[in-house]
Amino acid sequence: MTHTKPRVGAPVGELSFAATHGGTITVGQPKDRWTMLFVYRGRHRPRCKRFLNKLNDALPAWTAKMDVVVVSADTAEKAVADKEEFGWDFDLCFGLTETQMRSLGLYVSDPLSEAETSGRFAEPGAFGLTPDGMLMLVDISNGPAARPDLEELLDGMIFNIDNNRPVRGTA
Repeated sequence: MTHTKPRVGAPVGELSFAATHGGTITVGQPKDRWTMLFVYRGRHRPRCKRFLNKLNDALPAWTAKMDVVVVSADTAEKAVADKEEFGWDFDLCFGLTETQMRSLGLYVSDPLSEAETSGRFAEPGAFGLTPDGMLMLVDISNGPAARPDLEELLDGMIFNIDNNRPVRGTA
């Protein structure tokens, strides 16, 4: 398996995702705000729901400083079912392709059985993007158990934004 690290300090490139509200959300293009992109495994994972419920509870603090986009490789039907069941307020997207997963440097998994899900999916990731579409911060996992602490992550992102901190990890 070949796996490359995401290039922090470089443009992430435009990534477009279908959204449960019926439109498309694009990240990586220039805009006036920072973006936090969260990738979750999909409807088949209860641990994802706990994490995303915590994100939703703290969403006003996040959106005060940046846009929040959440995406998985799920189908529209699965994403809409999650949005309806949990009542999430963030932009929920679906249909993350394997090419997009790999462009972000995500780990990709095959389902353990058809009961889990029907196709390959991305392991969790969080990506902080500057207003000009540059990748500032990366947190990826190769499994469901390792997730960032949302309170610490938000505090760190606010510090980076307010203090115009440089990208780290480029040496």
